[in-house]
Amino acid sequence: MERRPVEISQQALERQQQICAQIRTAWEQTGRVPRAFVDTYGCQQNEADSERIRGMLRACGYEITDTEEGADCIVINTCAIREHAETRVYGNVGALVHTKARHPEQKIFLCGCMMGQKQVVARIRSSYRHVDGVFNPHELWRFPELLQTVLHTGRRVFAADQTEGNIAEGIPVVRASTLRAWVSIMYGCNNFCSYCIVPYVRGRERSRRPDEILSEVRSLLSSGYRELTLLGQNVNSYGKDLPDGMDFAALMASIASMPGEFWLRFMTSHPKDATFRLFDTIAQYPAICRQFHLPFQSGSDRILRAMNRHYDRASYLSLVDYGRSLMPDLVLTSDVIVGFPGETEEDFADTLSLIERVRYDALFTFIFSPRAGTPAAAMDDPTPKEEKNRRFDRLCELQNSISQQIHQGYVGKTLRVLADGTDGASVTARTEGGRLVRLPADESLVGQFLDVTITGSTTWSLVGQPAANQEK
Repeated sequence: MERRPVEISQQALERQQQICAQIRTAWEQTGRVPRAFVDTYGCQQNEADSERIRGMLRACGYEITDTEEGADCIVINTCAIREHAETRVYGNVGALVHTKARHPEQKIFLCGCMMGQKQVVARIRSSYRHVDGVFNPHELWRFPELLQTVLHTGRRVFAADQTEGNIAEGIPVVRASTLRAWVSIMYGCNNFCSYCIVPYVRGRERSRRPDEILSEVRSLLSSGYRELTLLGQNVNSYGKDLPDGMDFAALMASIASMPGEFWLRFMTSHPKDATFRLFDTIAQYPAICRQFHLPFQSGSDRILRAMNRHYDRASYLSLVDYGRSLMPDLVLTSDVIVGFPGETEEDFADTLSLIERVRYDALFTFIFSPRAGTPAAAMDDPTPKEEKNRRFDRLCELQNSISQQIHQGYVGKTLRVLADGTDGASVTARTEGGRLVRLPADESLVGQFLDVTITGSTTWSLVGQPAANQEK
């Protein structure tokens, strides 16, 4: 069934802006500037959402602080992907009872993917009475209204109705960096991988209109941003719900054609929707980084079917081979799950052999974490935890060895990097492929593209020197 994006009306968004102004005026009348703290768990999409939450808080008159102690408003943006993340959230939320005891007027809100689960909302309601408000990702645009209700009435609010999701344009943003920017191009997911909670808590896929995205990108570039990352739960399926026919490759080409020196990245991709045309686009435009994060999750076709991933080992490898035929220097990274229910030693061996075949620059590795409400949570899982841990260690040992060999191959080469910060006496930078480089240089170089000669390497990073005859 076709689903049209549900775009929040301009009138409704203007109402939220008016509420921000009312809250700001009320604080001004007290003669002091309130402070707010936003804590973020999980993925880059959550980071982007937190930037919008900070934007709304600033519009309400709050100063953004980096600590919960003494903050007038605390917002915790949660992640539901793995059990460990949820456990950390519960522990940290529980500890806030002490900060609220020291600052009784403090208002505490929980949002993000955990709040898209009914059982979590029920637990917060009954066991965490010091939490003033809850809202799920679909209700984020209404945060000023929810905040005002709590401030005026003292009542707790729970905005966690289940919907298919929406798109809200024009929400103010306070970005975490003046160098790099996240640009959400779509929300939600239609894939329903058997282990993943995301479609249940973030709704179905909704693509932003191309004109809105391109306008945001132009504004960022004119403001001096040097690196943009396009975000979506599955960026490859961008545009399938839009009437104009623009797909992800075309969107990338439109952005990469814009004037200026900048890098364009994207994440995350699903292999079933990755196309040869997308690789062609990456190869064609210098602004698009030759880096592709392409999660494979398992090297076993049997496990991929159980995961409901809709591709097999052969089709995945055909994408890798095509990309590298166009771009031999393509940096590939991926996600992999160890210990999926029913995974045998043979299945795990298939995963190791795929890693050896592809030779990823880096992997994000996870031991399977059952999520309530997903099909995988109900699957028979006979493999002992100790065996899963042993497999995980073997996989990490293999990948660390490969990463170290790849990094050693950079020594002596001169690479283009973007200097992005400092670490002690070193300037930190990232290559086009996302590899971390440390170099002795003046911090005044932060924010600039540099040519760097690589002089050393470790498993996880590179060491370099600014190349001679650097252009000023």
